[in-house]
Amino acid sequence: MQNPTQMSQSIRAHLFISGRVQGVGYRFATLDTASQLGLSGWVRNLPDGRVEAVFEGVQEVVEEMIRWCHQGPPAAMVKDVVVEYEKPEGLNRFEVRRFE
Repeated sequence: MQNPTQMSQSIRAHLFISGRVQGVGYRFATLDTASQLGLSGWVRNLPDGRVEAVFEGVQEVVEEMIRWCHQGPPAAMVKDVVVEYEKPEGLNRFEVRRFE
């Protein structure tokens, strides 16, 4: 768990990415990139063809990850990225989730 100082400096971005983003390695490239940047959160495919992701970390790094999501891995063709900012939950790792 992060200490209160880290929590106050952290932000949480909840993204919905549309385009050709499933079947192109988007989730696992997101996992690799977010992990390299030291972010916490998760990523998953949605039944409607979009990818959903949550990133928690310091603002500059989260914003860098959001910029990456606009392009994604080489095989992806991103059409739109919707970003909603939420209160951080204090997640401590990054993972690929299944839609339930």
